[in-house]
Amino acid sequence: MERSYATGRLIIVCGLPGSGKTTHAKRLEQELRAIRFCPDEWIVCLGGGLWETNLRSRIEELQWKLAQDLLALGHTVVIEWGTWARSERDALRVRAQAMGASVELHFLDAPLTVLMERVRERNGESPPITMDDLVRWDAQFERPGVEELALFDGASHL
Repeated sequence: MERSYATGRLIIVCGLPGSGKTTHAKRLEQELRAIRFCPDEWIVCLGGGLWETNLRSRIEELQWKLAQDLLALGHTVVIEWGTWARSERDALRVRAQAMGASVELHFLDAPLTVLMERVRERNGESPPITMDDLVRWDAQFERPGVEELALFDGASHL
């Protein structure tokens, strides 16, 4: 027997640290009555460090499993993992669309000086993020282009 899925909605919030992902995702969570997944919050609740990549990967796997279950029930899910690589965004988009969910990409971007200012204000990382970190990450970050944005049911560059 083939499983039928309700039509859910997945919103992927993409951007570097300090771009406003969490602020934007929390606003969407409230406005859309969505379920929001932020690995940083889970890591902190579990007493882990934000730089523990193995823990982050396991949490994101668990969050994605839960997100798929919620999408199958017709819910709106907001994922704010950063999704720096197109391959990450593609994997989420393809799987959710295969389930019948609509998928939006919200890309948040800001100049490095603005990102650094915001990161300093929140003062939430230990060790702190430096400008050198941001420069290095900016070089690694695969910004969504026009071609990629066209693959989504909705996209915005904020």
